[in-house]
Amino acid sequence: MALALLLVIEGILPFLNPAAMRRLLQTMTQMDDKTLRFSGLTSMVAGVIILYLVN
Repeated sequence: MALALLLVIEGILPFLNPAAMRRLLQTMTQMDDKTLRFSGLTSMVAGVIILYLVN
């Protein structure tokens, strides 16, 4: 169920604004590994906090 929700949420941006999604991906390819890791960590921590608040 969580995986299905993830796919729905991640599909919203490319469906609504594909040009913005392309720009976002191009920007991400220019980032260094440290920045990408930090954004991944931030995303994971935010997800854990949201799960904690919901439960």
